Amino acid sequence: MRLLDRIDRPADLKSLTVTQLAALAQEIRGEILATISSLGGHLASSLGAVELCLALHYAFDAPEDRLLWDMGYQAFAHKLITGRRDRFRTLKQLGGLSGFNHKDESPYDLFTTGHGGTVLSTALGLALADDQARRVRHVVAVIGDASLGEGMALEALNHIGHLKPDLLVILNDNKMSIAPPIGGLSRYLSRLITNPIYNRLHADIEQLVKRLPHGSKLVRLGRKVEESVKGFVAPGLVFEELGFRYVGPIDGHNLRELIATLKNIKRLKGPILLHVSTLKGKGYRFAEEDPERFHKTEPFEPATGRPKANGPKPKTKAPATFTDAFSEELIRLAEGNRRIVAITAAMPEGTGVRAFAARYPGRCLDVGMAEQHAVGLAAGLARGGARPVVAIYSTFLQRAYDQIMHELCLQELPVVLAIDRAGLVGEDGPTHHGVFDLAYLRVLPNLIVCSPKDPAELRAMLQWALEQEHPVALRYARGGIVCGEPLGRPAKVLAGKSELLRPGKDVALLALGSLVYPALKVADTLAQDGVEAMVVNARFVKPLDAEMVKQAAQTGAIVTLEEAQVAGGFGSAVSEALDAQERSAVPHLRIGLPDGFVEHGRRDELLRRAGLDPDSLATRIARWYHAARPSADLPAAPGAAQAGLRLLTESAR
Repeated sequence: MRLLDRIDRPADLKSLTVTQLAALAQEIRGEILATISSLGGHLASSLGAVELCLALHYAFDAPEDRLLWDMGYQAFAHKLITGRRDRFRTLKQLGGLSGFNHKDESPYDLFTTGHGGTVLSTALGLALADDQARRVRHVVAVIGDASLGEGMALEALNHIGHLKPDLLVILNDNKMSIAPPIGGLSRYLSRLITNPIYNRLHADIEQLVKRLPHGSKLVRLGRKVEESVKGFVAPGLVFEELGFRYVGPIDGHNLRELIATLKNIKRLKGPILLHVSTLKGKGYRFAEEDPERFHKTEPFEPATGRPKANGPKPKTKAPATFTDAFSEELIRLAEGNRRIVAITAAMPEGTGVRAFAARYPGRCLDVGMAEQHAVGLAAGLARGGARPVVAIYSTFLQRAYDQIMHELCLQELPVVLAIDRAGLVGEDGPTHHGVFDLAYLRVLPNLIVCSPKDPAELRAMLQWALEQEHPVALRYARGGIVCGEPLGRPAKVLAGKSELLRPGKDVALLALGSLVYPALKVADTLAQDGVEAMVVNARFVKPLDAEMVKQAAQTGAIVTLEEAQVAGGFGSAVSEALDAQERSAVPHLRIGLPDGFVEHGRRDELLRRAGLDPDSLATRIARWYHAARPSADLPAAPGAAQAGLRLLTESAR
């Protein structure tokens, strides 16, 4: 029987020896490797944090003690020992375990998390709440070195150092971005300054020295000497200056040292920062050698690290994705325009910017996990005459909302926001779905908001966007077109002008971006029922093509389709245009995502569950159309719009 099969809750760890814990760590790595190699997903970070997770649960008493992980993909070992072992192989599958921490999944997960840099603020809040309620328990926050540079994390560090609560921050340094451990002397000092005898003597001596003439000056001098010594042998002076007691760096894979250090730290008061050095991909050679590739991976063969072959390889080239088209077109345009600069926030691979960086290294800026800075930086570049393109996932662009308003729109600067993963993204779930951008972007003055129907149109829109003198938000979905064959070369892009793809007299389908091709398929299905549907590729949400809305209204029924939250989105813009044209009586069905968070699963599964696949759309639209237009030969009944709205509301619940 595996040791892992005996661990149903963290308290079960406490009966194990350190040797058994080390054996358990290897079993956990095997389970993580078997699961991710089969399903795909995040791998390297969790492999590197196994011993840290075991030591934390061994030294502390969760869930009474609060253990918080900044990014859930570090915490697969945490899932395995907190009662979720038997469901672990459902990770990121529809109806299965989340790939991140999830508040509804376990009492050991206090927050649903997926955006880095948030944990220090929430941990401080918990610590202050305990102080206010006079509860005595430990609060521990684990944050990676990449997240530490995020603006919210730095703000929290500053506030923690000011308030000085009892709070342990563990810096999981798996990239050596701050500094590696510096030999035995650093480890010795770390053990020394966490030793309770040392700390009692430290406090007693300070009190004694203060009673001497000029005692306070001597204490301050002593502290400076201590800080100087620690700064010489350990990279902790900056944290000491912020108000933390710095410990480390220590080996994050040495269980004995980790446990001893954590037990000593439990006795200390005030904010502590423990610097732990771990190896990303620890225990799996291919992930250790290429941690970036195995940060998040497709299914692979564990023996070789190579992607799994799913049957015979197709002879034809795989369909182009929006990201591929963006990457290739950005490089092509940059060849003839030296002013083009690409900016990304720690996502060069996912956004397609890596190829641009390889071609033009001096014109590509990766700012790290700092989306606010990325947009502010772009504003400065634009004011200086450059043509910045900021490539960020939709969900992460939310962090930079104030900068979009203040630095871009208010200044009217020509910056292109290349918003990847706009819509449902799949297995990463509610923290990563990019479904809110339309609602929060279209209300901003001076901002053009557009969305291409396919990769070819994305190329044309990117070229057009770089010619504008205003900020442009260009949003596009993960992957490629959902269904159907590409329509070929797109029509010329003109500001605020849509594209009529199919005429029709009975109902108008106004579709945005990824739902244009499904709308064409729906029109084919409706035609079999004798309903002639106009299909419009909306292209622009702002400025909206008011003339096309007017033409669509003449059919007597309008359906808007968008892969975004329906509240405040493209459909809302069309409703507002109908009101302005005094055509609000025209029945209008707004189709998109309802007011709620969508869980994780494959993108095609989620689209089907949300009713955004072609078959579901055709069924829903046909039902609505026949209710709103009981006779194709008669004008819409006075109550038709209200009936359509009721159907929409009922189906969205």
